[in-house]
Amino acid sequence: MSTATTRAARANRATSTEGRSPEELREIVSHWGAELELAPAETIIEWAAATFGDRFAITSSMGDAVLAHLASKVVPGIDVVFLDTGYHFVETIGTRDAVEATLDVTLRTVRPELSVAEQDAQHGPDLYRTDPDRCCAMRKVEPLRRTLASYDAWATGLRRAETHDRVIAPVIGWDARKQKVKVSPIARWSDEQVETYIAENGVLVNPLVHDGYPSIGCWPCTRRVAPGDDARSGRWAGTSKTECGIHA
Repeated sequence: MSTATTRAARANRATSTEGRSPEELREIVSHWGAELELAPAETIIEWAAATFGDRFAITSSMGDAVLAHLASKVVPGIDVVFLDTGYHFVETIGTRDAVEATLDVTLRTVRPELSVAEQDAQHGPDLYRTDPDRCCAMRKVEPLRRTLASYDAWATGLRRAETHDRVIAPVIGWDARKQKVKVSPIARWSDEQVETYIAENGVLVNPLVHDGYPSIGCWPCTRRVAPGDDARSGRWAGTSKTECGIHA
């Protein structure tokens, strides 16, 4: 990050203890988005932490710990938000626990307002099957929205190489629905870059990745993927659904 960029980011951080208005946040995106588009992932995270201070967090679905590992090196103790839907594979929960135990991060496990049993009682059993959009909204989208009230910006592990729908994901973008700055530090990374980073740094990977699950969500809605198929084709297989709504 250039000296001028660092000075500006530090100046912004001085006021980051209180939330900025949507207008101020949009202005930050407008000013910095293009400048950081080709920056290394570490520089992007450094900028976000300097700009937003404690009002910046990362999210992780615990498919791997690449983003958490990157962030922990740049911003030790950074908040890592994990959405515990109540439907995760045991391997995913194990990966979360391992990330908390081995990386210098502050893990925040966020749960829906209703337990699975309470949701079944109020909305009928297996809502993930009868109305998957509503299930995702209750168990992922709303808990994240509630949690992000404490932050001005959040980082995701979105990569353009994952699906065609994510080709236009900006490195620094504006999430109009959440009224937050959305940061995607590894958006430009290829699959090969991810694999190299994991190998060179001994990064934790969810064991399911090596068992035919390149994209891991809730166990009722995730299937194994045949070699060569789209990595996300195992998510909501047999339906037209491709996203949970977090990145809508």
